[in-house]
Amino acid sequence: MRKLQKLIDITALKFIFVGIINTLVGTAVMFVLYNVFHAGYWFSSAANYIVGSIVSFILNKHFTFRNNEKSVFMIVKFAVNISICYLIAYGIAKPVVLWILNGTTYSVQIQENIAMLAGMCLFVGVNYIGQRFFVFRNGKNEK
Repeated sequence: MRKLQKLIDITALKFIFVGIINTLVGTAVMFVLYNVFHAGYWFSSAANYIVGSIVSFILNKHFTFRNNEKSVFMIVKFAVNISICYLIAYGIAKPVVLWILNGTTYSVQIQENIAMLAGMCLFVGVNYIGQRFFVFRNGKNEK
C-alpha cells in the first residue's frame, strides 16, 4: 500500500495535467499528418512522440518533478525511456486492436486511428513510471 501511495500523489496529478497538454499537442500533430497530409501510420505516430517528447521533457522536468539537474545523461535517459515506451505501446496496441477489430466493417484507416489512440493511452502509463522512477528520480524527490 505504501508503494502505491508513493506512486499516486501530487506528482501524479501534475503528470496527468502535463499529459493532457502533451496529448493535445501530440494528437493534433499525429492526426493532422495522418488524416490531412496522408502521411503513414508509423511516421505520424513517430512525429507525435518526437514533438510530444519535447513538450513532456520540458514541462515534466520543471513543473512536475522540479528537477534542476543539468546533464546530458538525463536527456539520454529520457530518450531511452521514450523509446522503450513507444516500442511497448505500439508493439502491443496495433496488433491487439487489429486483432480485436478483425472481421469488423471498420476501414483500415479507422482501425489504425483506434490503434494510435490505444497506443497513446498505454504509452502514458508506462511513461509516467519511467519518468518518475528512472529519468527524473533524485535523492530529494524519491526517498
